[in-house]
Amino acid sequence: MSALDKLLRPRSVAVVGASADPAKTSGRPVAYLRKHGFQGSIYPVNPKASEIDGLRCYPDIRSLPQAPDVAIVVLGAERTQQAVRELSAIGTGAAIVLASGYSESGEEGARRQQALREAAGAMRILGPNTIGLVNLTDRVTLSASGALEIDDLQPGAVGLVSQSGGILGALLSRAAARGVGLSKLISTSNEADLELADFVDALADDPATRVIALYVESIRHPAKFRAAARKARAAGKPVVAFKIGRSESGARAAASHTGALAGADAMYDALFEDAGVIRAQTFSDLLDIPAALAHARKLPGRRVAILTSTGGAGTLVADCLGLAGFELPAPDDATGAALRALQPGTPAALDRNPIDVTLAGLQPELLRGAIRILLDSGSYDALVVIVGSSGVAQPELMAGALKDTLAGATKPVMAYISPHAPRAAEVLGRYGIPAFHTPEGVSAAMAAMWQAQARVEADNTALPNAGLPDGLELAEGGSLDEAQAKALFARFGVPGVKEIVVRDEAQAAQAAAALGPRVVLKLLSRHITHKSDVGGVAVNVAQEDVPARLRQMREDVLRHTGDTPCAFLVQEMVTGAAEVIVGLHRDPLGSAILLGMGGVVAELVRDTTLLMLPEDGTGLSPAQVMAGLRRLKTWPLLDGYRGRERADVPALVHAVVAFSRMAGALGDRLIEAEINPLFVRPAGQGVCAADGVAVLQNRPN
Repeated sequence: MSALDKLLRPRSVAVVGASADPAKTSGRPVAYLRKHGFQGSIYPVNPKASEIDGLRCYPDIRSLPQAPDVAIVVLGAERTQQAVRELSAIGTGAAIVLASGYSESGEEGARRQQALREAAGAMRILGPNTIGLVNLTDRVTLSASGALEIDDLQPGAVGLVSQSGGILGALLSRAAARGVGLSKLISTSNEADLELADFVDALADDPATRVIALYVESIRHPAKFRAAARKARAAGKPVVAFKIGRSESGARAAASHTGALAGADAMYDALFEDAGVIRAQTFSDLLDIPAALAHARKLPGRRVAILTSTGGAGTLVADCLGLAGFELPAPDDATGAALRALQPGTPAALDRNPIDVTLAGLQPELLRGAIRILLDSGSYDALVVIVGSSGVAQPELMAGALKDTLAGATKPVMAYISPHAPRAAEVLGRYGIPAFHTPEGVSAAMAAMWQAQARVEADNTALPNAGLPDGLELAEGGSLDEAQAKALFARFGVPGVKEIVVRDEAQAAQAAAALGPRVVLKLLSRHITHKSDVGGVAVNVAQEDVPARLRQMREDVLRHTGDTPCAFLVQEMVTGAAEVIVGLHRDPLGSAILLGMGGVVAELVRDTTLLMLPEDGTGLSPAQVMAGLRRLKTWPLLDGYRGRERADVPALVHAVVAFSRMAGALGDRLIEAEINPLFVRPAGQGVCAADGVAVLQNRPN
């Protein structure tokens, strides 16, 4: 039995610092273990008491009759370290440290936390600053949370891991009020040892858990988290995460636009997408979405029937589902005829969706009939039933009708409760019917069910490290100039625009004659990346004006920088192409490819997405790139919006895949890289990089 198994399913528990007063925090763990039916041995430790709640109390840790599987330490921070050292010495499996005053309190607290971890030795630590854990499956309550005052805690299929102790109690009480069953609840808090990923990994193996919900403040070890989330996904257990701190911009000063566009929260989006984690957008979603997924019914398509006896509520749900991309078709002829046969001669609106059965609102048999017809209909993939005012006075009415029809159903069924009827929500939840208090909750849950089935798998075909192009073995590292950067990209399969490096007006005139009739003139420098800011870019320059424009550019750059430029680029003038930005972003969470609307307005428009790179050095798959492009608001501009000529999307996908594989092949040697813009010509005409940034790491000596 591993230490983590002992922590989650202990046979013996010591409470170090236990109080005989159950009103005190230190008195709660023993009281809750007894209240909720823990079947193992409980060892209170307190030198000032001989008995607590009818249990023998031990004066110190050395006096315990055996090494407990778990010890809950409810001492202050100054006494906890010694207790942890003694628990480790007698062979305790794991300690839960409730005390605060550790890394959350500053540098001194961080040093105290490190000393605590060292004192634990081989023993595992949950916390410190944690509220503990609750295993409802096996009736193990290793916590001091006041939410455990609830008498009837319903075990279920949702496992919750929170980096906040208070949130654990909040969700436990909310779930109980909603009739949502939970399997395990774990507060990791400061994560001196055990962390979020450890428990995701453990819950992936837990037969009682079907869905894993996470309250995330930060992810300390991204690779470990990705592996655990993928393990859960492979086990058929969706992971749903609510990440706080979304307002942090995470932007930084950088040589490229990518650094400003790829904020910290966007990197979490990319990490969750890559690991197959469903992101909850609101705190209420953290309970709503797992409650729906826990019932394990598959959503075969996006066609939803709404059965209502109150028109306004049905319209609210219909609007939210429509905005989330779901379809609400009217009943087909056979379904409509079957519904009308239930209420012959009535004016019920059975030829549209929402399907209004107002007169059936208080007739259970008619409700059951309508529900069965819609579940059997080939026109629908899911059913949402509106619970109207009857949910207040008769909560069993709709709940009972739904319960009776679920036995043979394979399609998802949800309920939206229109009035404030908490009892109806609890009854529905206990019957296994996800119930929601907001129409947005219905659409979020339905969208999560669809997302859980629509994973894009990576193509892990390895690309050999092609190294750097000839002449670019720069031992000192640093920024490449634009021509060098694009030569690097071309080496990996991303073509550049036609261009010629020049050093004076005569060479520029010759280049323009070869590339004209109109060209782009640019400063070429390894030290000035944002060329437009210093007057170093001129577009649409007539061939005959190039020498004069180069002289003017030399003067403008000298005035802005104090340095006289000695090299320039003359480029072909590309027109009629879409502009895309492709960049590499490095972050503590991992490395990602930024993809979005490009050009000079990239930071203004900010229509981007991030695609996390595999950790094994390979690149993105075409399917991943295509999925990322379709997430852009400006995707229609590439796909023939309002008669616009379709862009060469296959060539764009190929270029982004090549760029990502370059990042994987060069690894840490490549600090930054960006193409902005990457011109995407009309279908069949390819792509070309019009500008490029690349910053290389110094080679080790």
